[in-house]
Amino acid sequence: MLRTSGHVDYLKGLDSRNRNQTAHKQMKPPLSTPLLRKSRLSPYLFTLLVFIVFVSILYGEDLRCILGQSLQLDPDPDESVSKTGKKRAELPFAVGEIDGGCDIFNGRWVRDESNRPLYEESECPYIQPQLTCQEHGRPDKEYQYWRWEPHGCSLPRFNATLMLETLRGKRMMFVGDSLNRGQYVSLICLLHSIIPENAKSMETFDSLTVFTAKEYNATIEFYWAPFLLESNSDNAVVHRISDRIVRKGSINTHGRHWRGVDIMVFNTYLWWMTGLKMKILQGSFKDEVKDIVELTTEDAYHMAMKSMLRWVKRNMDAKKTRVFFTSMSPTHSKSIDWGGKEGANCYNETTPIEDLNYWGSDSRRSIMQVIGEVFAKSTVPITFLNITQLSSYRKDAHTSIYKKQWSPLTPEQLANPASYADCVHWCLPGLQDTWNEILYTKLFYP
Repeated sequence: MLRTSGHVDYLKGLDSRNRNQTAHKQMKPPLSTPLLRKSRLSPYLFTLLVFIVFVSILYGEDLRCILGQSLQLDPDPDESVSKTGKKRAELPFAVGEIDGGCDIFNGRWVRDESNRPLYEESECPYIQPQLTCQEHGRPDKEYQYWRWEPHGCSLPRFNATLMLETLRGKRMMFVGDSLNRGQYVSLICLLHSIIPENAKSMETFDSLTVFTAKEYNATIEFYWAPFLLESNSDNAVVHRISDRIVRKGSINTHGRHWRGVDIMVFNTYLWWMTGLKMKILQGSFKDEVKDIVELTTEDAYHMAMKSMLRWVKRNMDAKKTRVFFTSMSPTHSKSIDWGGKEGANCYNETTPIEDLNYWGSDSRRSIMQVIGEVFAKSTVPITFLNITQLSSYRKDAHTSIYKKQWSPLTPEQLANPASYADCVHWCLPGLQDTWNEILYTKLFYP
């Protein structure tokens, strides 16, 4: 249900949930009265001594840190690990850390029918018909039975109660495209069953969808912004535009609706992959004569990443909030990539790819490189959720032909199902539940 009028009222109400900032106290150095009595000291020596005392008092802690780092040429490895652990534990919402510093993005898929799926498709009414594969005739459930197992450790079990208690009185938001919306819906499915029916709701206000857990005074939201920046594809319903234009420096067009969020999850990738150069608008969409330049996909994506980080730096309090960025979701449109027939795709695939070195041609390493370069130079605290490699193995988990079709299928399409198979989006329950297990892990056990 679209409710435009309620959008303004809802956004106005968000101001009441912003927190007051604490005032900083100024520290004044005490006067060194005994020195005043030393009349035999030269004025220059007296001035020097007063300066040293002042600096020692005001910057003593910093000097100790600097000197300590300079003198400690061979630090104790155990001490370094403990400091790192302490720093991680101080992150907002963190309750611990994974044993041994395990890389949870590096692992393999194991079949686990006893613990998968985490919920049933029929039990979650919030899944869009584009993702309900069983309802639309998928004959197998094999894609639901796989669990991600990192090398050397296990992901913590998803605890819905802990998640909701953490969100009490707070806002969590997913911002991005339909793949981020799929992860958003997956999270709602993981949580909603422990919330009484009359204590939850979901409403849509134009680009914003809001799930409310009333007893927790908590909201989990999704905001449609496929480029993060303003674009001509920002209509949440009608956005199938081939000639895509992105406006430079326009993140506040959407960002004004994100202020006051406590946990933020960004994504953007698929909409940049036009196969052509990106058109960048340097003025306004309202300008009669538009100033448009063309950039390579990598340069345009770099621009968007920088804008996102600037927005986070200006609007998110690192001491109270957390920000995540989800890497690109892979597609499986060329089965030749994994040794299949030329011209085939994800249609009729029912098992994951076993080659741990697999990387599909549809996943652009150059974009991963841009993300790495921008994040490495940034001081903004943001957690990178690298779901690309683990998702690349899951050629079996796409919606394929088992989804709501937006337009009637032609006889030619019906004769060749692979021609209209969706090898971009994912069935629920399924792979995106694992994305949320990883988000959960990085939120509570960073």
